[in-house]
Amino acid sequence: MLVSNWLSRIPAVQEQLHLSVSVLGVALLGSAGGALTAMSLISSVIRRFGSDRTTRWTSLIFCIVLPLPALSSNALTLTLFLFVYGALAGSMDVSMNTQAVDLERGYGRPIMVGFHALFSFGGMLGAATGGLAAAQHISPRSHLLLAASALLIATLFATRNLLGVDKEPLPGAHQRAPFRPLAGLAIIAFCVLLGEGAMADWTAVYLSRFTSQARAASGYATFSIMMALGRLSGDWLRARFGSVAMVRYGCAISTAGLGLGLLLGGMIPGLIGFACAGAGWAAIFPITCGAAGHKMAAQPEAGVALVTATGFFAFLVGPPLIGFLAQATSLRSALAVVVLLSAVSAALAGVVRGADLQSTKAQA
Repeated sequence: MLVSNWLSRIPAVQEQLHLSVSVLGVALLGSAGGALTAMSLISSVIRRFGSDRTTRWTSLIFCIVLPLPALSSNALTLTLFLFVYGALAGSMDVSMNTQAVDLERGYGRPIMVGFHALFSFGGMLGAATGGLAAAQHISPRSHLLLAASALLIATLFATRNLLGVDKEPLPGAHQRAPFRPLAGLAIIAFCVLLGEGAMADWTAVYLSRFTSQARAASGYATFSIMMALGRLSGDWLRARFGSVAMVRYGCAISTAGLGLGLLLGGMIPGLIGFACAGAGWAAIFPITCGAAGHKMAAQPEAGVALVTATGFFAFLVGPPLIGFLAQATSLRSALAVVVLLSAVSAALAGVVRGADLQSTKAQA
């Protein structure tokens, strides 16, 4: 909800500051820069203080900085505030995924996709809140101040009992994770998370060309609902059909549905395309995180952190890139790049082979 409350109000802030698509794209680069900077430091922080305490404090501080973008007076201050926003979002994402990997290992069965379902439900609720605020003509500033206050209280309670894991240091545990064994996984994470970032930042802008701002917020809500439903069933489907099939056919559904929706144009085809993208991509990123942990047996957390950082950086840098392309061509043409990247991910599905816990046990 922290993320989607802000994302749903981007069109209003763009209008409030009188920003063109290209200038908005530059401002959104601030969040990407913040995430990249934080991710170069967060691994050592997690190692020193643990993922439980790191998750708690980054989440609490994130709540405090949430209203900052809505307080911007111009493009420069928006960029600076988004830098801080991106740093907190990226740090929290890496630490939360580290927590989830430890829990999945303890359970001994696939549960990672289910954790990511909660992010999708948060996106759905946050987008709905943003749409309601826009419909009631509540300013982004007032809306985000109220949302931040409520989420700060919820976070204080939700992070009280996170899992603290004591681990014996392994040889090479403080070294960087080698990139080559994780290259294919990182490419899939980059492609899919770039698409998710584009859906988050540009669905409302795209649909606002066909309808009101309040109704345009339904684009990201639709995407989030379908992703949440896909993730609720993702662990069961993964256990039944395997990770390779999940990635291959999930990305194929996203490619076909989103591509057709953009080709036809309009609000209804757009919503159908966003729904297909949400359902198809639902389990992809959680699966790549799990696969990274299995491939890096000596230092699984480092592998997960590398793939998470790559994917989250794509999530943040993708929207401004879409903005630049949209300025040069059109927003519909720019979003077609997301369709192409989804097809690339489908072609690379074989690299997640071995991600399933049963497969890993059999190989052992």
